[in-house]
Amino acid sequence: MQKKCFKAGEKAPDFSLFDHNEKEFKLSDFKGKRVLLSFHPLAWTGVCSEQMKSLENHFNDFEELNTVAIGINVDSIPSKKAWADSLGLKNTRLLSDFWPHGKVSELYHLFREKQGFSERANVIVNEDQEIEFVRIYEIGKLPDINEIITFLREL
Repeated sequence: MQKKCFKAGEKAPDFSLFDHNEKEFKLSDFKGKRVLLSFHPLAWTGVCSEQMKSLENHFNDFEELNTVAIGINVDSIPSKKAWADSLGLKNTRLLSDFWPHGKVSELYHLFREKQGFSERANVIVNEDQEIEFVRIYEIGKLPDINEIITFLREL
């Protein structure tokens, strides 16, 4: 069965989750900015670590482009905190979609029921809270951060 994916122009579902520092993140609080939701399957894995480090390494680029880049997956807050510390993340927020398990991943049609985690995907929400970009990647492949930066620069 094919998953329903969002398309550009559709309203982004609002949600609220806590990040690795136990600070609430509510999508609708970021109206007026773009938000990159960078979904990744599991913390503590090689490709996911590189994906989150790429967000951190491009923090200034995202700021210049009026974009907040966040990581999101199903790991618990304590796990995400330890992982963020181990990766040396200072600016990138990692959201915990732990409980109810995968609710935001499911809301965005990115939850893999059999595996219990999300697709590897990037979703850009524009200033008006509409989906602007959706790309699902192979689980074992690192998303190209330059693709995202280029997309944002060309808007």
